[in-house]
Amino acid sequence: MTVSPAASPVQPAASTARPVIVLDHLWFTYPDNVTALKDVTLNIAPHEIFVLFGPSRSGKSTLLRVLNRLSDLNEGAQRRGNVYFNGQDIFAPSVDVTELRRRLSMVFAIPTPLPGSIYDNLTYGLRMAGIRDAQGIERRITRALQQAALWDEVKDRLDSSAFALSGGQKQRLCLARSLALEPDVILLDNPTSGLDPISTATVEDSLIELKERYTIIMVPHSVQQAARVADRAAFMLDGEVVEIGSRQQMFANPKDKRTEDYVVGRFG
Repeated sequence: MTVSPAASPVQPAASTARPVIVLDHLWFTYPDNVTALKDVTLNIAPHEIFVLFGPSRSGKSTLLRVLNRLSDLNEGAQRRGNVYFNGQDIFAPSVDVTELRRRLSMVFAIPTPLPGSIYDNLTYGLRMAGIRDAQGIERRITRALQQAALWDEVKDRLDSSAFALSGGQKQRLCLARSLALEPDVILLDNPTSGLDPISTATVEDSLIELKERYTIIMVPHSVQQAARVADRAAFMLDGEVVEIGSRQQMFANPKDKRTEDYVVGRFG
């Protein structure tokens, strides 16, 4: 099934290109009857960094988990509305969830290297995906590490334990692990929350370059980070999308007073 971009009174056009992702009146309620998403409608364009920001428990991480169907793990949760990826319903019975999660790849707040070497971490997903060509694997690993701004730091020690890396390096390794699978969309859930300022800046610089190849949807560490990296942003509050706009609009001239209050630090 194909779908046209969802209509929304608060969302300006992001691009003339067809949206990569469309959320159409999406609701999501956890088994404890907490409704985390309330009638969310938005479109995400190709090759943009789209930032979801707002206070804790506003629905940002839930939205990311719905996009690659990690929300399926919440047995008894209820969903209404639709989500489309490249025009296809991601909840259609014919969808291969494993393939969907490869194409919409998630990087979490806490870096989680796998046991083994740096090389093992990067090849595990490739081998699980059935990729066996040695030269192809090497090309993917090199490119992923370069894209994650980690190649120069680890190229001579790929056989070293991944656990020996610093916190910032581990996070970039997790990003490289996702990039090696060549996804279409990168989902980033607070990926720099535990990093020092230098590592944070390195990750942010990488994201600016990565959007030339990927679409990036990110929950940021702070309002300041959102303002640095976003092409467009959505402010979320209590499960609702309050306002969507360009970086200039959202962080310099928000239209909704609730957005303005949060951006300037009156609450949150």
